Parts: sequence; structure tokens; C-alpha cells
Amino acid sequence: MKHYSATQTAELLPFAALVDRLALTVQDYANGDIICPERAVVGAPKGTGLLMAMPCASADILVTKLLTICPDNAGTTRPTIQGQVTCADARTGDLLFSLDGPTVTMRRTAGISMLGIRLLARNPTKKVLLIGTGAQASAHCAAFASLHPQTTVMVRGRTSDRTKDFCERHKTLPLDLHPAHPDDKNFDVVITVTPSRHCLYDEQPTPDCLIIGVGAFRPDMIEVGPRVVHASRLYVDDPIGAPSEAGDLIQAGVDWSCVHSLASAMHTPPPTGQAIFFKSVGCAAWDLAACRVVAPD
Repeated sequence: MKHYSATQTAELLPFAALVDRLALTVQDYANGDIICPERAVVGAPKGTGLLMAMPCASADILVTKLLTICPDNAGTTRPTIQGQVTCADARTGDLLFSLDGPTVTMRRTAGISMLGIRLLARNPTKKVLLIGTGAQASAHCAAFASLHPQTTVMVRGRTSDRTKDFCERHKTLPLDLHPAHPDDKNFDVVITVTPSRHCLYDEQPTPDCLIIGVGAFRPDMIEVGPRVVHASRLYVDDPIGAPSEAGDLIQAGVDWSCVHSLASAMHTPPPTGQAIFFKSVGCAAWDLAACRVVAPD
């Protein structure tokens, strides 16, 4: 079995190919052609470490992502998240390859955001507000640089120093990247990419601005507030996992019968005149899509 490093994994997953493959896999998942149970998370006894397992099966490949999440590693030389995505042939069971788990997560998550923009944004993506300065913010900047070069990306971090440092570290990307100013407005897209437990964005939404919530993947997390949620047409990437994971929607007390799948937008464009909030929680099916890029049919 071939093992790919983080750098090799990123090279094997160019965003253009990844987003196209995600579009096909989103439809397969909606059609029931992919089996993707909810992720299993197990905490270490008497510790803060977590083990996360995410299996997924299709007719062509079997995929498992196994991650360790150790918050106590923050500030040390060890990464907080480590792991692998393993791909096997569904017909023979042969183990084909493994990819770097955190890299797959970053790229397929940013890829789902880009697919959301493709399907849900009403205007060309020229001006973006990015809230967050962590790994997912980096992945989203890389995705914009690849698919929407020269986009103006305004960054809002926890502190001005973190924001300036993030912009400096990514200044070579083909983007107009700089810290956001409080008076900045009229964005085409707003994306939140933090593990916040406090609301970060709750401005009155408009039909011209697509809002994407990425970082809050547990019920106790929230980035986008109830004013946005209740005034918007709602879409989620994973209708199975979202009711137990999408903190922004859970804390707003949404009626889940009124929440639409991203797959539905592939055939029925969203109606005009209403703001849109796309909530992404992620699932193993998107890891399977990444593996399909590496090992196409």
C-alpha cells in the first residue's frame, strides 16, 4: 500500500478536480449509493485526547479516516490533529493507498465550500469576508487562489496581530488579501472557519451575499447567529449528520423539514430574493470523493 505525505496528498488533490468529483459524490450520496454512518468520537479516559473514526463505503472503494485530536499539543512541536485516510478496493478488499488525514480534511472541506459557491452564489465571487486564521482559513485561501484568483479576501481574526500574521504568511497567493475593516461591507461571500462557541457573525443577511458556516461542527459550537439563520433559506452538505452536528442551526432551533440539501441545488437553483446560509459539517463521503480523485474509476 502506498503512503502519501501531507505535501504529496495536497498535490494529488488539485481543487478543480476535487470540486468536480465532490459534485458527483454529493449526488451519489443523495441517491443512496454511498453508505456513510455518522462519525464516531471516543475520548481517552482521564485525558483530553480524542479518537475520531469516519468510515464510508461505495461500490468502487472503501474509505476510512482515522484521526487523533489532542488539544494539549497546542503550542508544542506536535500537531493537534494527526491521522490518515485509507482507501481499499471494494471488490477485492486490497488496500490501495493512504493519504494524510488532516490534509484531506482541509482540502475537501474547502472544496465543499467552493461547490456551495458554484451552486448557491448569485454573484461572481469578487469580494469575500473570511472569519478565522487557522488551518481551514489557509485551505480556503488556497481554494480561492486556485479557482477564483484575484479575489479580494478580507480576513477577520481573533486579534489584529493574528490577522496581520495570517495575511503576511499567505501574501504570495494570487489574491487581494488583507485584514478586514469594521466598516467593510457588500461582500459576495462570507465564510466562517473557526471552532467558536460564541457567535461571530449575525448581521442582517441579504440575497446578494452567500453566507457559509464551516467551523461549528458540534452542537455547542456556533459561528453564525440566529438572525442570519431565521432570515435565510438554509442548505446543509450532509442532511444526515447536520441535525446532531450543525451548532449554528441547532442553537437557532430550526425546523429541519425546512432545511435543504446541497444536492437539491444541483437540480433546483435557489429562488431569488432570499438570503442563503449554507452550513457545512463534513462527512466521510467527502473523504471518499478525495480518494476518487486519487484513484478514479
